[in-house]
Amino acid sequence: MDRVAPFQRYFTLSQSQNSIKPKKVSPASVALGPALISPATLLSNLSLSYSWSHLSPSPAFHFSDDLKEVNSLESVKVLHARLLKMSNSWSSDSMTKSLISSYVKFNDFRAATMIFFVGFARNYVFWSSFLDELQSCGGQTRRVLEVFGELCGKGVVFDSKVLTLVLKMCASLMDPWLGLQIHADLVKKGFDLDVHLKCALMNFYGRCWELESANQVFNEMVEKKELAWNEVIMLNLRNERWEKAMELFRGMQFSCAKAYASTVAKLLHCCSKVGALEEGKQIHGYVLKFALESDLLVSNSLINMYSRNNTLELARRVFGLMQDHNLSSWNSIISAYATHGYLNDAWNVLKEMESSDVKHDIITWNCLLSGHALHGSHKAVLKILRRMQVVGFRPNSSSITSVLQAVIELGILKFGREIHGYVTRNELDFDAYVVTSLLDMYVKHNDIGKAKAVFSCMKNKRNIVAWNTLISGYSFKGLFDDARKLMNEMEEEGITPDLVTWNSLISGYSMWGKGDDALGLIHQVKSSGMSPNVVSWTALVSGSSQNGSYRESLEFFSQMQREGIRPNSVTLSSLLRNCGGLSLLQKGKEIHSFSIKNGFIEDVFVATALIDMYCKSGNLKAAYEVFERIENKTLATWNCLIMGFAIYGLGKEVVSLFEQMLGADIIPDAITFTAVLSGSKNSDLLGRAGYLDEAWDFMQSMPLKPDATIWGALLGSCRIHKNIQLAGIASKKLFELEPYNSANYVLMLNLYAMFDRWGDVERIKDLMSDIGVKNGQVWSWVEIDQIIHVFCAGENHPDEGEIYYELYHLVSEMKKLGYKPDVKCVYQNIDDSEKEKVLLSHTEKLAITYGLIKSRSITPIRVIKNSRICPDCHTAAKYMSLVKNREIFLRDGSRFHHFSEGKCSCNDCW
Repeated sequence: MDRVAPFQRYFTLSQSQNSIKPKKVSPASVALGPALISPATLLSNLSLSYSWSHLSPSPAFHFSDDLKEVNSLESVKVLHARLLKMSNSWSSDSMTKSLISSYVKFNDFRAATMIFFVGFARNYVFWSSFLDELQSCGGQTRRVLEVFGELCGKGVVFDSKVLTLVLKMCASLMDPWLGLQIHADLVKKGFDLDVHLKCALMNFYGRCWELESANQVFNEMVEKKELAWNEVIMLNLRNERWEKAMELFRGMQFSCAKAYASTVAKLLHCCSKVGALEEGKQIHGYVLKFALESDLLVSNSLINMYSRNNTLELARRVFGLMQDHNLSSWNSIISAYATHGYLNDAWNVLKEMESSDVKHDIITWNCLLSGHALHGSHKAVLKILRRMQVVGFRPNSSSITSVLQAVIELGILKFGREIHGYVTRNELDFDAYVVTSLLDMYVKHNDIGKAKAVFSCMKNKRNIVAWNTLISGYSFKGLFDDARKLMNEMEEEGITPDLVTWNSLISGYSMWGKGDDALGLIHQVKSSGMSPNVVSWTALVSGSSQNGSYRESLEFFSQMQREGIRPNSVTLSSLLRNCGGLSLLQKGKEIHSFSIKNGFIEDVFVATALIDMYCKSGNLKAAYEVFERIENKTLATWNCLIMGFAIYGLGKEVVSLFEQMLGADIIPDAITFTAVLSGSKNSDLLGRAGYLDEAWDFMQSMPLKPDATIWGALLGSCRIHKNIQLAGIASKKLFELEPYNSANYVLMLNLYAMFDRWGDVERIKDLMSDIGVKNGQVWSWVEIDQIIHVFCAGENHPDEGEIYYELYHLVSEMKKLGYKPDVKCVYQNIDDSEKEKVLLSHTEKLAITYGLIKSRSITPIRVIKNSRICPDCHTAAKYMSLVKNREIFLRDGSRFHHFSEGKCSCNDCW
C-alpha cells in the first residue's frame, strides 16, 4: 500500500486542477514507481476476489466454449483464473479482448483496464475500441489513468506503446500532471524514446501546457523523422501559429522529409483562412512536385484555398484537372461558385453532379442557400429551402441561418415566426448562431419586444454576440437609454463590452444625428483602455452620411486621419456617398485615385459608390466607365447606374440597361422599377399624350407591390402633366405610406395652386398641421474656389444686396428674350406682383446668380438643392444659361439638370 499511496495523492491533485491551464514548468524528476514487476507477475497476483488456487489443470479446457457459459462477474473471474492456470502465454489477442469485454459487460472496469495494460500487444486501434466499449457501458475514461497510476505504483514497467497511448489520453483529458510525471521519469531513466512517443509528448505539451514546450521537444530531437515533422507542423496549425508552421514546413523540405497529405491539406486550409494566396500557390507547387494532387483531400483543399482567396478561375482549373471527384469535391466547387456570385454556374455544377450519379447532401444545399443569401437573391433562398425539403432534406442550423438572413432582407416577419417555430420544434435553439439570427431578425423587424423575449430565453447561450445584437437593435432604433441599461446588465453578468458593443452605439448615435454624442463615445472607448479602430471611426463617418449630415461626416473623416487610422472599403463608400450628396466632384475624384492606389477599386461596394458619386456629381461618362470595369455586377450596381441615367432623363438608355440586367439573370427589385419608371417618363418611349395611362399600366403589371418611391414618381409625373385626378390617388397612397414626408404634401400644394384651388391648399396645410408635418428648411448651395456658399429660405446672405441687384438686371434681360415668371408656382393667395417677388427669393436662383457673379466666365455653375426645383426656377435657369452663355448644373431633390444654351437635359420633364 505504501507504493500506491503517492499515486493516490496525485489523483486527488489532478482532479482538483483538471480545468486549470498550467503555466510553463520544467519537468520534475518524479519516479512513476519503485520496484520493477513484470506483467506476468502482476497477472498472477491480480486480486480477483475469488479463490482459484484450488483449480487444477484440465485437458478439457476450451476458452471459447467456456466463454459461452459466462453469465455473471463471478463466472468471468473463474474463466480468468482457469485461463491463467491453463494457458502458457497471452499471445492470443482475441482471447484477451473477449475477457476484457466480459469484465466490462459486468462493470468491473478496473480488472478490464488492468488486463488491457498488461495482457496483450496493444495498438491505437485496439485502444480506441477499448475506450469506446468502456464508455458505452458507463465506465469513466479517467478511471483508466487511475489504474495506470496504480500499476505504476506496483512497479510495473511499460513499453513505449503503452506510454504513447497514456500520453494521448492525458492530452485528450487535459490531464497535465500525469503526463508531466511520465516525461520526468523518462528523462530520469534515460528512456530511448521512439518517434511515436516523441510525437505523443509534443501533442501532450501542445494541448496541456504551452506550444513552446512542444516545439522544444521537437527541437531537442537528434533525428527528426517525417512523423515528427508532420506532428509539430499540425500542432502549430491547430494553435493558429501560422508563421511558425510555414517556417517548419520550409525546414521540413530542407531535411528531405515529406509532408503527409493531411498536413498539406491543413496548410492549405490556413492559407484560406488568413488570405495567404502566394504561400498557397507555393504549396500547390509542392503538391505537384510530389504528385499529391491525386489525393482528394488535398485537391479539395486547393479548391477552397483558391476560392477563399478570390481566384475562382484557379479553383475551377483544379476541379477540372481532378480525375476523381467525391462529394466533398462537388460541394467545394459549388460553394466556390455560389460564394462569388456565379449562381447559375453553381446550379449547372449541381446538375453535372447529379448526372455523375453523386447524391448531394445537406452541405450541398447549404452552399446554395448561403451563396444566394450572400448575393441578395433572397427570394431564391426561400425557393431552395422548399426544394431541399421536397427531396427529403431537413434544414439544419446552417440552413436556418441563411434563411433567416433572407427573411430579414425581404421583411417577411410572418414567415420568420414560422421559422422560429421550426427551430423550437426541432431543438435547433441549442445553436448560438441560430438564436442570435432569430434575435437579429426581430430587431430588424422593429419587434424589440419579441427580440427581448428571445434574448431572455437564451440564458446560458447569451454570448457577447447576442448582447451586442440587442444593444445594436436598441441603438439603431434610437432607444439609447435602453441600450445603455442593457450594457450595464451585460457588465453585471461578467461580460465586458468589446469594440463591437461600442461601435454599435457610435453608429446609432451618428445615424440619429447625435454626432457630438457619437464622438464622445469614441473618447469613452479610449478611456476604457481600448483603441478605437477603423470600424469605430467608419461607424461615425457612415452614420452621419446616412443621416444626410455630409459636411459633419467629412469633418469626422478628417479627425480619423489625424488619429492615423487608415480607411477601409466601407469608409471610402461612405465618403463617396458624402461627395455624391454634396456633388463634390473633385473630392470624389481624389477618393477614386486613392481607391485605385490602395487596391480598393476591386471592391464592388466601393465601385458602386463611385458610380453613385459620379452620377450625382454630373459626370455620367465616368460613372459608366467604372460600371464597365466591374466584373461581378450586383443588383445594387445595376440599380445605381440605371438610376443615374434616369435622373438625366435618358429613357432609352434606361430601358436598354434594364434589358441587359435581365439578360444577366439579375432579378430587379422596387428600386429598379422606380428607376425605369422615372427614366421612361422623360422620353418618347411611352408617348407624351398617353404617358400616365402607360405608367399606370406599368405599375399594375409590376411583379412587386408599388412602394412609396414608385407612387412618388407617379405623383411627380402628375404634376408635370397636370393630371389632378390621378395625383389625388397617388397622394392618398403616399400620405398612408409616408405620413411624415413633407415633400409629398408640398407637391400637392403646388398642384392645387396651379389650378387656383385655394380651398384644397388650405386643406392640405391643415392636414400637415394636424399630423405634425413641417416643411424642412429649403436650401441651395454653390461651391466657389472650394468654399461652399449656402442659401437658406428665410435667412440673409452677407452679399445679399449684390445678388439681388444682379438678379433684377438678369431677369430684365431674360424677359426681353421671352421669360415670363410662372406665378402659379407660389401657393399663396396673393396678387401676381407679390408672387413675382417671392419667386426672386427662391434659393436656387440666388445660388446660380452668386455663381455667375463670383466664378470665372468659362467655369460651369454647379448648384445643389435639397428639394425639387419649381417650374419657374427651371425656366429661369434655361434663360440664365442663354443670356450669360454659361453651363449650369443643378441637382435637385429628384434628378439632375444640365442647362445649356437655353435648354435642359431633362427635356422639361422632371
